Amino acid sequence: MGFKTGGASGSDEDLERAVLVAVDFGTRSKFSRAAGSAARASAARLDARGFESSIQELEHDAGVSRPGAALWAQAVPGLDVEESLAEFRELVSSAGGMVAAELIQRRDRPDPATLIGSGKVEEISGVAASVEADLVLFDHDLTPTQLRNLETALPCRVLDRTQLILDIFARHARTSEGKLQVELAQLQYMLPRLAGMGKTMSQLGGGIGTRGPGETKLETDRRQIQRRIDQLKLDLESVRRVRKQQRQRRESVPVPTVALVGYTNAGKSTLFNCLTGAGVLQSSKMFATLDPKLRAIELPSRRKVLLSDTVGFIRNLPHTLVTSFRATLEEVEQAEVLLHVRDASSTYGEEQKSQVEKVLGELEALDKPRIEVMNKIDLLEEHERLGLASRDDVAVSARTGEGMGALLAAIDRVLQSDPVIEAELRVPQQEGAALAAVEAGMVVHSREYEGNLVRLRVSGPASLVGRLSRFRRRDG
Repeated sequence: MGFKTGGASGSDEDLERAVLVAVDFGTRSKFSRAAGSAARASAARLDARGFESSIQELEHDAGVSRPGAALWAQAVPGLDVEESLAEFRELVSSAGGMVAAELIQRRDRPDPATLIGSGKVEEISGVAASVEADLVLFDHDLTPTQLRNLETALPCRVLDRTQLILDIFARHARTSEGKLQVELAQLQYMLPRLAGMGKTMSQLGGGIGTRGPGETKLETDRRQIQRRIDQLKLDLESVRRVRKQQRQRRESVPVPTVALVGYTNAGKSTLFNCLTGAGVLQSSKMFATLDPKLRAIELPSRRKVLLSDTVGFIRNLPHTLVTSFRATLEEVEQAEVLLHVRDASSTYGEEQKSQVEKVLGELEALDKPRIEVMNKIDLLEEHERLGLASRDDVAVSARTGEGMGALLAAIDRVLQSDPVIEAELRVPQQEGAALAAVEAGMVVHSREYEGNLVRLRVSGPASLVGRLSRFRRRDG
């Protein structure tokens, strides 16, 4: 799969041009009726007056004040028009393409043959030709039949939402494990759709929808793909065994894991870097992090925990990705505490939260202790920040470092393993190793000298206090 791109410095001419098609099988909003009426009038003017001029008239008629292509409103449950289209637009940008036009079809129910109906297919075909589009992207999953019919009727390649997300994952896969997982997800999605992928399969390596398992050709039969899927599952099972062995070695020393989870682009990697100084990739692009990262951090109690950065979730995350990335997401399953990082500046935060919880449910991780971390508070107005202060969430800015102390303290409160206990120790001054362990791993509340002894009142992890039990003062 993949968009052709000249990199960050490439011009618009280097990018593939995409027509975005949003589909809503719900209730029309007042805006959508106005926009739909204006769009129909504008569509009739496309051929005679040129795409750009008709787009300007459409925006004027629908009351849209925004540069770019046609906007037809979409009312996805939980998302308003702009937010839903903005998210889809971000996905295209993350795949390295540019949006040439945006359209929406509203229906009571999906059309079995084309999803959107034959009349709308003709309209999209005209728009795609007018803007010289390289592909048409649907913000909806297509059945094999729908994909085949749309590929036949439209003058360019056709991809659905899942294929676009799979492309972004393929673009960002760096490790051998990540590449295995992406290829498995792609092949599992591709297998039932081979009959409808004529244009895509014949143009491997030539654009979005063609990055990934490069050895597949149009003539590849199901048995060959199934054999490859079976081999990938075996390879990933080996990865899981190695990861399990690594986890068992970690568990021999009581260091609990805290996992970052959240919607894509909520700022998890930036927060990870802020807490650990690890310098992992942080990007505004969606799904910039695919491979789990683990770093040790110290809490105010002096306990050590491993912090794990994980892949972001998204609305309608393809199930093939959840299953293929099971090895990576085991860090979430095994974590003692989850930090649910949320974008405090998002206007559809509750929808994002529900989508994250949906995936956590698939991972059977909903019952784990969770701390909600409202990130990006530096983007909020003062009254919005005051509103967050009245909630139980931890408000932070990973970009500026604000709120990190409160977050670490919250983790300390929730963490149950290796609990913090208080003790009084009497350590001979010649026991340098014991004194060094106290300084390194405990909070010292008071220190007094009695001859050759150092009397210490401390609090620290029960495991460390236990190792120094011979120096512990016991009542009676």
